[in-house]
Amino acid sequence: MAPQVVFDTLSTGNTIAEIMRKFRFYERYGVEAYYLYNPDTGELSGWQRQGEILKDIASMDGWISPRLDTRFERDGDTVVLYQPDGKRFATYVELIAQREQARQNAEQARQRAERLAARLRDLGIDPEAE
Repeated sequence: MAPQVVFDTLSTGNTIAEIMRKFRFYERYGVEAYYLYNPDTGELSGWQRQGEILKDIASMDGWISPRLDTRFERDGDTVVLYQPDGKRFATYVELIAQREQARQNAEQARQRAERLAARLRDLGIDPEAE
């Protein structure tokens, strides 16, 4: 079974022939939407299934994917995606920063718990006792 939505990214290793071969494969096997992103130019192209073919989406700026309910917007040379609730999807860099912040918060909480447990032991209370 083919995926319903495909996101493909151009790279220096891709050839036009390879991209076309993949596009035809997805079209033949029923993919509902195919999106092609060029990170060098920031260009995003899209195709939406209409009957047996994938038809070009005239403008991706403001496009809302029927399957994903995700909105695509342009911000200069960057493509920004918005969730169904209107919130912007975080970028990879933002996700890494959020993960690091969560790790730091967890470490601070662990250290605080250790300090509080030590204080309880100093008062003669076993923090592990129920």
